This record gives sequence, structure tokens and C-alpha cells, in this order.
Amino acid sequence: MLRLFQALVVIGVVTILPSFVSAAATGAKISQKTRACLDCHSKVTPGIVSDWKQSRHSKIKVGEALLDDVLSRRVSTVGIDPEYSDIVVGCAECHTINGATHKDTFEHHGFDIHIVVTPPDCAVCHPVETEEYSKNIMAQAYGNLMHNPLYKDLEKNINGVHSFNGTSVEVQEPDGLTESDACLHCHGTIVEVDGNKERETVMGRMKFPVLTGWPNQGVGRINPDGSKGACTSCHPRHSFSIEVARKPATCSECHKGPDVPAYKVYSVSKHGNIYASLGKNWDFKAVPWTVGEDFTAPTCATCHASLVTDKEGNVLAKRTHQMNDRLSWRLFGLIYAHAHPKSADTSIISTKAGLPLPTELTGEPASEYLIDKAEQQKRRKTMQNICLGCHSTQWTDSFFTKLENTIKTTNAMTMVATQILLDAWDKGVAKGPADKDSLFNEAIEKMWVEQWLFYANSTRFAAAMG
Repeated sequence: MLRLFQALVVIGVVTILPSFVSAAATGAKISQKTRACLDCHSKVTPGIVSDWKQSRHSKIKVGEALLDDVLSRRVSTVGIDPEYSDIVVGCAECHTINGATHKDTFEHHGFDIHIVVTPPDCAVCHPVETEEYSKNIMAQAYGNLMHNPLYKDLEKNINGVHSFNGTSVEVQEPDGLTESDACLHCHGTIVEVDGNKERETVMGRMKFPVLTGWPNQGVGRINPDGSKGACTSCHPRHSFSIEVARKPATCSECHKGPDVPAYKVYSVSKHGNIYASLGKNWDFKAVPWTVGEDFTAPTCATCHASLVTDKEGNVLAKRTHQMNDRLSWRLFGLIYAHAHPKSADTSIISTKAGLPLPTELTGEPASEYLIDKAEQQKRRKTMQNICLGCHSTQWTDSFFTKLENTIKTTNAMTMVATQILLDAWDKGVAKGPADKDSLFNEAIEKMWVEQWLFYANSTRFAAAMG
């Protein structure tokens, strides 16, 4: 009887499908596979379908997207499989592609689908963006934290449950759910399939894969197909909006705390003030993004990702999803500010003293792992070119001169704090690496961490963002 009811529901939905399709995609052609998805999910998960209906994916056929001029184009592929060229991008196009590589693929109403859509799936239309993102330090965020014993120890001392035994404080290893809800919320979890489970749904009993580390849209998420990253960190499903990605609130999800205060600094900056006052009048969907026409002050995306032009169509900055290729300095999360790493995988870095850090505790850089002065200057000029869309050369040069002086000053202040800590270790007032002890578990060490993780970071961000 239940099967008969399901069949009647499907028949009924198919009967009204033409009018629904027209409303959903303004006449754009939807594949038969996606229509089958919409039959049920327009009722079961209407919010998801509503987001998709408002997306560009639902309105523009892939072949049409390729006809845009180079600067206006949203896709980076130079050609597309004929199977996809004459349809819009719908549920099936994302959730069935590359199925053999996905360990979360399962049979669902006659289709083999996977739950987690990953960068290689997006690469069918966006190969350049996917390749750039793979070189981005964000894509390696999970390993950069969890595969570095020093950072992992810091994470343990932050997230682990502390207990007092009467004479000292002991720290337990944080459990997986705590880690997922803390650092790994942004850095990304490992999403793995842990068997299958049958459960009751409004459409009857169905079997689904059980995913650990899920849900998560961290920037360095390890996906069931082995890929790294989540495009939905910035382009949330299922609208995947460029407007959302360009607004500072999106970046604030991970860049708001005292250790990464970029959004808080931006909010109180002159640029942030202009955005808060006038941003409602800006065009966040235009491609390319024209300074002085579509917007009048930068957001995070302007400086770090977007294709920016002037009113004459001159390119001030090319679109990039390698967020650090406009940055000469790495400002936050480290004891000392330093030149950006050459590799996005920072877990490979080691100092001469054997520390997994880009600098010695006394500040000397592990130069073989960091970009050189020439590359720093190149990235500095790329960023300055964006500034010159609104500011004079003198203003821009002076701004960067002040920033680099602040980097020098905060590094010097951190050096003093480190010297005090080194002296405490040497005199036995606290236990350090020589005693095979944590760098982060004693009172003086916690004060030292605050100096560089909170105060120096915030000061450098304030200088970098006005």
C-alpha cells in the first residue's frame, strides 16, 4: 500500500511538473535526472529547492555561460561535454557526477548519488578556480593544524577539558565532536563513511550512508573522494551566490575571533564604515566588478579574490581563488609575522632547530620554505594596484610603509616576550621543549601566547586594514 501511495505521489508531481519547471528555471532546460530530484525534494526539502531556483545555476544553460566575453564569464572551462551543454546545472549534475570516486555514493530511487559535492565536482565547469584553490593555504587548513605537532598541542590546550588535581592542572585530549565544533569548524573535518543506516522518512524507509565529521564546510575539509576543501565555505549551497561570497559577513564566519580578527578590524575601519553605510546600493553580482561603479569601497573579496576593473575596463586585479597570491606577509596565527610560505602545505616546514615553525623562537625565518623578497614585492604591487583604483600613489606607498613598520615593531615586542619565556625555561621556572613539555600549558606560557596570538595579531591586522 505504501509503494502504491509513493507511485501515486510521483505520478501526481510529474503531472504538474511542466508548470513547476517553468517557475523554477524561467524556461531553462532541466535534465530528466534533475526533474526526478525536484519531484520529491520540492516537498521534502523546499528550502534547498528554493535556494536553487534563485541561483544562476537554475537559469543559465552551461553552453550559454561559455558564450560570455572573457571578463564577464563565470565559468573557466573552455569546453563542456555535450551531455551538459544544453541544460542548466541542477541537483543531478552535481550529486551524480564522478560517482565512482565518492565513497559516499549510494543508490537512491534508481540513481547513484553522493551527498558531499566536492571541488573536483565543481571543476567540471570551474577548473581554474578549483586548481587555484588547491594551491591556497585554506585548502590545506586541516593538515596544517592537525599534522603539525606544535599547533596540535596548542589546539589540545585550548579545546581539551582541564582538571585540577590539587597541585597542578591536567589537560585531556579533546574529543572529536569538540574539535569539529571548534577549530575544525573552520579548518575542516575528515568526512568519512561509517556504514549505512536505514531510517524512516516522509517518503518511506530509506537507507543512507552514515558520515562522520559531517556536517562541515570548513575550508580544508577532507572529502569522501579524497579531495580537500569546500567551495560552500564561501559560496553556500544551494544558491552558490557570488553576492554572498563578496560580502564580509561570509568571511566573518572564520575571521572574527581574537586570534583572527580580520572582520572585527574591517568593521571599524573606514572601508567597513562605508560598506555598512552605502553597501546596500552596491551591485554585488556584476562580473567584472567595477570600482567606482559597482562599489565604492573594498570588501574582503575585493582585495583577496575578485576580478576588479576600472570604468574603462582596465583590469586592476585578476580573479583568483588562491587567496594568498596578493599577500606578501603572513600576519596571523604565528609567533612572528613572516614572508608567506612557498607551499600551501605548511606542515612540511621545519627550522634549523627542528621546530615545525616558519621562524625560530628567536625570530629567524626558515627562509628555504618562504617566498623571497622579489616574490614579496610582486605580491605587494598586485595588492597596491587595487588600492590605486581609489587612492593616489603617495597614499598607497605610505600606507604600506606604515604596515611594514608595524610588522617590524610587533615582531620586536614579541621577541622580548619570547626572551623572557626562554629565560624562564633556562632557569627552571617553567618547563619547555628541553624538558619534553608543552609550550602552552603553564601560566607564563599562556601569557606569551596571548602576546602574539591576540595582541600582535590584532595590531598587525589594524595596520593592514586601516
